Amino acid sequence: MTDSPGQQATSNRPRSAATPAEQVSELEVLIRARYPLVYVVSWEEQRVVAELYRIATRLGKKVFEWSITTGLVAGATAAARRRKDAPTQDPLVALDKVLDDADPGLYVFKDLHAFLRGQNMAVVRALREVAMALKSTYKTIVILSPILELPCELEKEVTIVDFELPNQQHLACLLGRVIEEVKDNPKVRIDLSPGLREKVVDGLLGLTLSEAENVLAKALVQNKGLNEKAIDVIYQEKKQIIRKSGVLEFYEADVSIQSVGGLDVLKDWLIKRAAGFSEQARRFGLPAPKGVLLLGVQGCGKSLSAKMISQLWRLPLLRFDVGRVFGSLVGSSEQNTRRAIQVAESIAPAVLWIDEIDKAFRGAKGSGAGTDAGTAARVFGTFLTWLSEKKKPVFVVATANDVSMLPPELLRKGRFDEIFFVDLPNKQERKEIFKIHLSKRGIDPAGIDLDALANASSGFSGAEIEEAVVAAMFDAFYAKRPVDTELVKTSLEQTVPLSKTMSEEIDELRRWAAGRARPATSPDERPQQGRMLEM
Repeated sequence: MTDSPGQQATSNRPRSAATPAEQVSELEVLIRARYPLVYVVSWEEQRVVAELYRIATRLGKKVFEWSITTGLVAGATAAARRRKDAPTQDPLVALDKVLDDADPGLYVFKDLHAFLRGQNMAVVRALREVAMALKSTYKTIVILSPILELPCELEKEVTIVDFELPNQQHLACLLGRVIEEVKDNPKVRIDLSPGLREKVVDGLLGLTLSEAENVLAKALVQNKGLNEKAIDVIYQEKKQIIRKSGVLEFYEADVSIQSVGGLDVLKDWLIKRAAGFSEQARRFGLPAPKGVLLLGVQGCGKSLSAKMISQLWRLPLLRFDVGRVFGSLVGSSEQNTRRAIQVAESIAPAVLWIDEIDKAFRGAKGSGAGTDAGTAARVFGTFLTWLSEKKKPVFVVATANDVSMLPPELLRKGRFDEIFFVDLPNKQERKEIFKIHLSKRGIDPAGIDLDALANASSGFSGAEIEEAVVAAMFDAFYAKRPVDTELVKTSLEQTVPLSKTMSEEIDELRRWAAGRARPATSPDERPQQGRMLEM
């Protein structure tokens, strides 16, 4: 340990994609402020370590790296990676060595979360003692892990830093380096205009630097170069990578505004905000749209509307599966939520769709079946805080069927731009829905009495109308005859709509929505189910 800090940090810096000069990072501020224990949550180990070496160079400190396979070693050269310090593979011995070192330094402990998860009280206690001892030194321990595992004993000693995913500048530098490395290869052709190059960079948003490099390599091999086809490769690979998060799913925006029947008020609201994420809107002084809560009867187009918004605004659509968050290991739910939010923000502007949020967060209201040691409440708190304070243009579309299961904090003004109530379709909307589903299946609506079908389907949801059309098609196919009005009417007569089996629940939902939510459809003839009393 006789090398000067500056020399060691410069010569042993791990190879990484060049990154633009940045302002002093939060990580550097904490190190300069002599915080003893910093917990960096990131999958990008190489990128974080490279940043720590840059900080060490500026501050004249040495860097030491610990892992369970190498122990605590100085530097990060290839030779250092092959070198092991067997005694310090034990984290307790390594922590003692940190205390014994006299020189200023950064000590990077990789994947120490495994010892914290197992409630290894010897390691937990050692970290507390080290934290107290390091406050009077120029040494900082950085715990680097993709998973946040923090025992309550360390909550007051550790500062958590979420290392952000690469931004456009980082990815542009990576793309430039990849192009530079292959430009002299006669088998590879680079055909990227400035505009296409920008699209490639935007497509890589949301990926780690390593994932982005792998995707570019795949595009190079598959297309023998980088060209317009690279965009398709990137998005196909990106969907797979995002799905690996376990809680996010990349959806194709394939539902146009014309393919959704009715909901004229909601559509008008969305059209007026279509340019809300533009730079012109910012200059005008408008904030980016935050989100909508779509509350209403099942099967009436709430989920379809989320896909419609994505297509209308030409923004990527991510579905956040909160149910999978609670299905994960105890203790990782909050981390998965933060990871999902981080990915969504990294590819912003984007639409984040949370389907049936009432079921997802039902445990947040109390100790119901959805809770697991307070996990539901903590995850809900994480989401609620982000919803109120988010700075990135992520438009949240949440759908719900049962308002009684929604935590009241979610309904407070300011969480969403608007709460829309999606009721059963009126007569005109039912005509539109029949026309859409008949046309989609190659049946000319002009040959069908849409008025008769609209009258016969009072109280039907859009999903039930679609099923009636499909059932009529099966009957027609079996009878070897074309689909006509009578076949569809017969299908309707054989269907018991949800408005009858759940009339009390729907009436209660309407009573709640009156005055609390904005109707998604203009006032018109409304299907009245059950007896309406004057009180």
